[in-house]
Amino acid sequence: MTTLSPENSLSARQSASFILVKRKPPIDKTEWDGFFDENGHLAKSRDFICVNILERGLHPTVRTEAWKFLTGYYSWQSSQDERLTVDSTRRKNYEALCQMYQKIQPLLENLHRNFIETRNSITYDIKKLYDKDPLGNVLLDKKRLEKILLLSYVCNTQAEYQQGFHEMVMIFQLMVEHDHETFWLFQFFLQKTEHSCVINIGVGKNLDMLNTLINFLDPVFAEHLKGKGAGAVPSLFPWFCLCFQRAFKTFDDVWRLWEVLLTGKPCRNFQVLVAYSMLQMVRQQVLQESMTGDDILLACNNLIDLDADELISAACIVYAELIQKDVPQSLKDFFL
Repeated sequence: MTTLSPENSLSARQSASFILVKRKPPIDKTEWDGFFDENGHLAKSRDFICVNILERGLHPTVRTEAWKFLTGYYSWQSSQDERLTVDSTRRKNYEALCQMYQKIQPLLENLHRNFIETRNSITYDIKKLYDKDPLGNVLLDKKRLEKILLLSYVCNTQAEYQQGFHEMVMIFQLMVEHDHETFWLFQFFLQKTEHSCVINIGVGKNLDMLNTLINFLDPVFAEHLKGKGAGAVPSLFPWFCLCFQRAFKTFDDVWRLWEVLLTGKPCRNFQVLVAYSMLQMVRQQVLQESMTGDDILLACNNLIDLDADELISAACIVYAELIQKDVPQSLKDFFL
């Protein structure tokens, strides 16, 4: 058993309290531009910027550029000229991948049954997406989205297409202007979050650590989940597969949480603390009504229209509580 350092303890207490008072305005274009010198090099530290994003969030006018740094699309050490070169290279590489895909598509169709099945799944999933806002304005281009998803499937040997990726890529398409930006931001997002939303890579690990966290911090609830609630925690995998996006009121809330996940603040694998905080929202009802597994899942699925700031704050408080205790090595390794 290990106790975390006083420095980390102080940092966690600061992180936990940031939204308990009125949150400062998000980082706007004027402030963001002030983070850079005349050559476009960062004049503030990466840590300073990430802490501010955790505490305040990003204004929509700077989100696209900031996410390019957060995902690794741009290097934090780059100049403005270097970033122009990087963007040009990303565009050319994307176009080369598109040309490659066009050449091998007949081969894939003839020799790989999985390709046909995956393409059909992508087409079916995209058809279900709402592509217009309440006023009838078109929000996204489904054909472009389908192309990006197919290319991602063909190029990504680690994270094969899974249901929910169409919604995640849509979030990126709504944020940026060009297809090459959408494609690369999604690839870097998966890598930066340690593929935590990918079923065959990170989702199982997240669920295991969520169960370990419940056992450590809330033994009473854990005991109920082991009995009447058996199977409830493993069945929460859609939370991680979709990075919680169906739990929020607006796309702005989704972006708010995702950019915090990208900062790595206040800790690694913050998504598990978010899931724990969501479970705590139904805890009292579950115990009072002695709910079984199916009823617990129904209560969890009813957690919609949440406020991202409130959820981030709750998860930070859990982190602050966690590091005040003698933490099992498995939890320390996972979060720090």
